[in-house]
Amino acid sequence: MNSPELYEDIDSTQSISQRYLGLSAGKFLILFLMVLGMGVYLGIILYGKNSLEVLFGLQDYENYLQTEIYRLKDENSNLQREYFELKEISAQ
Repeated sequence: MNSPELYEDIDSTQSISQRYLGLSAGKFLILFLMVLGMGVYLGIILYGKNSLEVLFGLQDYENYLQTEIYRLKDENSNLQREYFELKEISAQ
């Protein structure tokens, strides 16, 4: 096969996107903008103000607060027990 035969099917009036991708320039531009838009959308979902990262951070903080509540309740009950014991001793 000669080199000129390979290039016979390529039309020199076609745009670059038609030659290499089989898409017209308008369709290629629309597809490119859609892909770019989806990338920005996923970036906002993953790293934005209302992202999954923020959600996971808030869940961790909620777990920390729950354990802190249990610890403080236990400490409070111990202090109340000690207070009433001291109050009872001082009443005698």
